[in-house]
Amino acid sequence: MSRLPADSLTLVNRRSFLGRSSIGLGAAALSSMLADGSLAAPRDDAPVLSGLPGLPHHAAKAKRVIFLCMAGGPSQLETFDYKPRLEELDGKPMPTSFTDGQPIAQLQGQKLKALRPLFKFAKHGKSGQEISDALPHTAKIADEICIVRSMHTDQINHDPAHTVMNTGISISGYPSMGAWVTYGLGSESANLPGFVVLSSEGGRNPQPISQRQWGSGFLPSRHQGVQFYSQGDPVYYVRNPEGVPSTQQRKLVDAVKELNRLRNAAVANPEIDTRITQLELAFRMQTSVPELMDLADEPQSALDMYGVKENDGSFGANCLLARRLAERGVRFIHLYHRGWDHHGDMVRYMNTCCGLCDQPSAALVQDLKQRGMLDDTLVVWGGEFGRTPMFQGKGKTAGRDHHMRAFSMWMAGGGVKGGVTYGTTDELGYHSVENRVHVRDFHATMLHLLGIDHQRMTFKHQGLNHRLTGVIEESQILRAILA
Repeated sequence: MSRLPADSLTLVNRRSFLGRSSIGLGAAALSSMLADGSLAAPRDDAPVLSGLPGLPHHAAKAKRVIFLCMAGGPSQLETFDYKPRLEELDGKPMPTSFTDGQPIAQLQGQKLKALRPLFKFAKHGKSGQEISDALPHTAKIADEICIVRSMHTDQINHDPAHTVMNTGISISGYPSMGAWVTYGLGSESANLPGFVVLSSEGGRNPQPISQRQWGSGFLPSRHQGVQFYSQGDPVYYVRNPEGVPSTQQRKLVDAVKELNRLRNAAVANPEIDTRITQLELAFRMQTSVPELMDLADEPQSALDMYGVKENDGSFGANCLLARRLAERGVRFIHLYHRGWDHHGDMVRYMNTCCGLCDQPSAALVQDLKQRGMLDDTLVVWGGEFGRTPMFQGKGKTAGRDHHMRAFSMWMAGGGVKGGVTYGTTDELGYHSVENRVHVRDFHATMLHLLGIDHQRMTFKHQGLNHRLTGVIEESQILRAILA
């Protein structure tokens, strides 16, 4: 009978032991902390997620980011980029000078006809920002937001476009922007993850979102996003098992920690450290997460502001939770609302999605401002791409196809000028033409606001010094929109 080398056998047995004992590990530590009152004051080995030495590189305007992702690609032509020329060309063939040789998704090979704006636009606020009637609540915060009309990206289908938006590259397996931010700056919360993801849906064809969109890639795994759920356990595998005596588990956690320290002294594996800190964080979350998710302590005025009655998993409830997460020191909060893929029946589904997302988005900005948090919180609103000036479908059920050459986003707070519109598209909204902004330019600007030089924060992987903004790409900070 063959035998494994002693070192290998030790590693296998240890991994098996850790795997089998990890579920109860949180319960032990939690019981101990509840007993000694130390839950709010972590011990010396508590998992406070620290950033890199020497960061921030410069004075930061923003401490945290809340990214409101309208997954599916909201139409810029029905929200922030009014094109009267489309009114004149409605139903007529699109000029080939715009479309020849251009990448097209589902309209490939079809006769391309222009589609007029399906909602009216008006100027709002002292700044006179032009915003669609589909977004009446966003119109009320016109002077707080910077609308960027000249975004463009590399991909024309949902998953790869999300991958570009989240990682700066269309190849899977790279770190998400939330992971990069917590890698550089760590977190200000000992009892919650530094990077939290919330999801809601409502509208047409809610596209699935892969968990790798908030993954850590080749960065240490402790920097990946943690998804919170509104139904059942808010976080999977955190609840402690029943029937496990706290005294027994206290002995177990101490023994496992000592085994981890001994093994790590020999192999120096950062993932062992990650496992220790994540298990420590898990037992703190057993108390902190239920308290976070319970909106009972919110005044009725706050619930009314967001348009919610309870934590029902809606986008409104998630926006309120985003504010609560920000108050508790979470560094990066990513909200996805799935339902903006409007290939058909656009008026109906725009009304649905805007009805679900408009009021909470505006409420979040207003709420943060009232609490004195908007100045150091960067709020971002946008999707993975935009929609075409050409129509898809028939008659009143017309919609728009995917579009990568031009789309709109907005930003507020965190060192960004309010009441500003940046960049322009051509007369039909097909191409970004002035002050063009690639997704990586947005990344560079976001990192700058957080006090990070995007060229200096790197991670060596497979012989290359990787960055969120790419290895060789030239990315620009949008200095014109900085307050």
